[in-house]
Amino acid sequence: MTGLEKITDQIQEEAKASAARRLEAAQKEADAILAEAKEACAAMEAEAVEKNAAMKVNYEGRVKSSAEQQRRTALLRAKQEIIADVVEEAYVTLKKKDTQSYFLTMEKILKTYALAEAGEIYFSKEDLDRMPGDFEKKITAVAKEKGGSLVLKKEPKAIADGFVLVYGGVEENCTLKALFDAKKDELQDKVNAILFS
Repeated sequence: MTGLEKITDQIQEEAKASAARRLEAAQKEADAILAEAKEACAAMEAEAVEKNAAMKVNYEGRVKSSAEQQRRTALLRAKQEIIADVVEEAYVTLKKKDTQSYFLTMEKILKTYALAEAGEIYFSKEDLDRMPGDFEKKITAVAKEKGGSLVLKKEPKAIADGFVLVYGGVEENCTLKALFDAKKDELQDKVNAILFS
């Protein structure tokens, strides 16, 4: 081997060694970059899983809350319907009582609403036709107890039930419907307490 060949071989050996070192350094750098990227991906994946779990819990909570609100609303609506039905049934029952019971109720209502003044009392045609014979005396007695007087008018009023009191041109509507409407909230509260407490 000549000197030139030795120098060429030596340059080639040094070039191979330098290339191998550079290749090894590049491989280490690539491995480090790849490891760093894998760590970053794992961290991003863990963060995404955590966010997804939090979003799922939040969504499930909102769904449960919405379902509970809908349940409460439906329950409240059902209670209100039941209460309204009970109050309406009470009204119909009172209206359809037998004559004696009906006029006993009218007497109680009259004791509540009669004033210590002179006035008139009107009934419907149906009630005038079925009025017990002694009821006019009861009207007079109740008015007297209150310190006033009432005249039973024989001309009927266009009302379904109950009566209308007239004092000095001012009418007091004592029909069952008007009384039930005036006491609607109170009646509903009482029915609610009986049924749902």
